[in-house]
Amino acid sequence: MNLQNSTCVVTGATEGIGRAIALSLGSRGARLAVCARSAGTVEALVDELRARGVTAVGRPCDVASEPAVAGFAKLVKAEFGPPDVLVNNAGLAHFVSVEKMTPAQFDETMGVNVRGVFLMTRAFLPEMRQRGSGHIINIASLAGRNPVPGGAAYAASKHAVLGFSKSLFGEVRQDGIRVVAICPGSVVTPFFDKSGAGLQHAERKLQPEDVADAVVATLELPDRALISELDIRPTNP
Repeated sequence: MNLQNSTCVVTGATEGIGRAIALSLGSRGARLAVCARSAGTVEALVDELRARGVTAVGRPCDVASEPAVAGFAKLVKAEFGPPDVLVNNAGLAHFVSVEKMTPAQFDETMGVNVRGVFLMTRAFLPEMRQRGSGHIINIASLAGRNPVPGGAAYAASKHAVLGFSKSLFGEVRQDGIRVVAICPGSVVTPFFDKSGAGLQHAERKLQPEDVADAVVATLELPDRALISELDIRPTNP
């Protein structure tokens, strides 16, 4: 697709992978609707995008909340109409052993990482299907393929994102809608500090821009070609 003047939605857009994706899409002429849980960081990102000449709107949104997602979707459709691209990037983790993990930590992980993907997809899918085109990109993880001792809830959530993506792909492929699951390895972002896990040998890990480049590459493929799943690994971890 040609991203110029397209409408792209990016969740969890204010830092790390989401921020890199938003900036990359904006640099290609896309109009952006962004969200994250903090109003201040959303406002700062929208201001930065507009300063770069990007048409952008944003709103704080907890993707695990149905009313919050509905409000954000209403804003997007009022400002731009139905989006051409939805990037489900918002995610978090609590890296603790199963016996020490609290039910609240487990529920938050599954709520943001899985329920959030479902709610955002459901909010925009009907118009994509009606139009006969659209791209849904779900940022999963290599943790969705591999065991993660000390990260059982996170791994389970990313396994779920992959299963959701594969099933959705089967549902909407004939309607002109592409579903792509992106599975990065370790990426240098604030994610690891917030989740309680350190990141060793950061100089060898992926950068957010690496994932953003992969997202853009899947979007800019010719219409005859489709990448449904993509693993991104550090060259020398």
